[in-house]
This record gives sequence, structure tokens and C-alpha cells, in this order.
Amino acid sequence: MAAVKARAMFLRRRTRAPKSYSDDVHCQRCGSGDFGSKLLLCDKCDKGYHIFCLRPILASVPKGSWFCPVCTNLKKPQLFPLVQTKIVDFFRIQRSPEAIENQTQSIIKKRKRACSLAMSKKKRKLLAYNPTEDPQRRLEQMASLATALNASGTEYSNELTYSPGMALRSANCAALEKGGMQVLPKEDIETLNLCKRMMEKGECPPLMVVFDPVEGFTVQADRYIKDLTIITEYVGDVDYLKNRENDDGDSMMTLLHASNTLKSLVICPDKRSNIARFINGINNFSPDGRKKQNLKCVRYDVNGECRVLLIANRDIRKGERLYYDYNGYEHEYPTEHFV
Repeated sequence: MAAVKARAMFLRRRTRAPKSYSDDVHCQRCGSGDFGSKLLLCDKCDKGYHIFCLRPILASVPKGSWFCPVCTNLKKPQLFPLVQTKIVDFFRIQRSPEAIENQTQSIIKKRKRACSLAMSKKKRKLLAYNPTEDPQRRLEQMASLATALNASGTEYSNELTYSPGMALRSANCAALEKGGMQVLPKEDIETLNLCKRMMEKGECPPLMVVFDPVEGFTVQADRYIKDLTIITEYVGDVDYLKNRENDDGDSMMTLLHASNTLKSLVICPDKRSNIARFINGINNFSPDGRKKQNLKCVRYDVNGECRVLLIANRDIRKGERLYYDYNGYEHEYPTEHFV
């Protein structure tokens, strides 16, 4: 048993794993012992599973102990209660739903005026998302996000977080970006701030988080979304890349790619995050996978700080799932087994 356990940890570190374990260890799903570096052994039953054969698949080998679906008896996540007061508390909504509803029409009118002005100019501007008018449906949308956050043990946050022991806010300096960073125009900053204010007041993006047995938690549009609409900002704890080089988390996002690699920053959404964490990536190795992309991930200089936005790169129909390219910058994320 000790030898098997040692081999299991050896596999998880992905160091010099043999090409095949066909003689003693094989995947319970496909029956193959190939791809030893991606073959996990359960810490309870010692049975093997390829990370890409699991449902939902794992993008990378997890750190620490791992238990197979049989031993964990995986079930659908417990739904967050569809209770207005609980949702208001969970998302720390600042104003009552009645006040939100009274302000909805004025915000929409302002946004429509801004949109028409944008169309009159040659340069295309970013658009604020258009929240669902029905307050009950908005509660259902927020409850779906709360369900996913609770299931993943993540606290809700809609801002970048600078925690003790990690990078200071002063380290987030867009001027350090290697080759420079695209500056977000003033008009688009106002649009981004509008999206933030709407979320604070309970007017969330028109999105539903759903649980798929193959993809895990994923996000789909709950109404028609126009091209160039700001979907969300990618948020979480900001840390130095050097501190996360041995971190097996599969959701880290590049924030600052500095010329001096010791100053490069990443966003870590494992403890604090928003709906961005549950938007899936495309399969870069498949033409059909690339066709599914309907968002772009863009890093901007916003008033001197680096920010990461997810923006619609085409019109998105209601019910369509959201996808973007995880390899927009480094081309190192393993997406060949993505659905």
C-alpha cells in the first residue's frame, strides 16, 4: 500500500512519469495505462483515472489529496435558497430591491443614449450589460452564482483583492507591462464603473450558472447580449507569479506580464471571485472548439492599474454558453481535452 501511495504522489507532481502503467495501473474510464503523467490514483481506493476522462474533466493535476467520484459519491451541488434576504446578504447588495427597480428605467435610458452616441462615431465603444428586467429572474441568476461559489468554497467578490502576504496594490503598475498595455479610454472606464454600480445594487449580468455533468459549472446567457458588451471583470487575490509557480490551481489569470519576471502578477480566484471563474475555455486544438468562442479576455491599463475584462466578441443569443480562449497570451494552458 505504501508503495502505491508513493506512486500516486509521484504522479501528481508530474515529474518523469513513465509513458505507460498498463501492467499495474489503468484508467477506470478508458481502460488505458498510457499518459502516466495525467493518471491520478485515488487516495482511498487506489484506482486510477485520467484527468481528461473524469466528468467534469480536470484541466490539471490537483495538488494534495484526491478522491475519485466513487469514493466522494459526487452529487449535484446544493442549490442556494431562492430567498431575497439571503441573496441580498450574500452579494452585499447596497440597496433594497424596490429602490433598484425604481432606478432601472433611468439607467437603461442613460445606457441607450450612450449606445446611440457610440454608434455615431467611428471608434466602437464598450457597452454595459443589459440586466434582466424581471426582479425574480435576477434573483434566480444570482442564486445560481451563489450555488457555484458555495460549492467551490469561494467567497463572493467583484474587485481585485490585495491580501496580507501577497502582492501590494502598489505592485499593480501597468507601466511595468512588457511591451506596454492597452489603455482603456475614459468613456469605457465610465461604462465599466456603471457595470460595477449595477452589480452593487443587485442588477447582475443576464447570466445563469448551470452544472453540466461533463463541463462542471458553466455560464450561459439568459438573454440576448450584444457584441462588445462587458460581461464581467476577472477578479480574485492578486499575487506575484513567483509565489505561485508550484500552485496547481487551474483558474489563475495573468494580470501583469512584466519585463522583470519577479514583478509579474497573477489573479488567484480560488478564495474570492465572481462569475468569471465559472466561464469555460475553448479547445484550442479543435476547429469546432474555436468556433464556440464568444468572449475575448483583454488586459487593460485602467487609471495606471492592470485590469482584466471579459468582453463579448460577437452577438450572443439567449441560452448560448460562454467561452473564451484561455491561451490568449502565454499559450501554455492544456486545453486539448476540453469539450
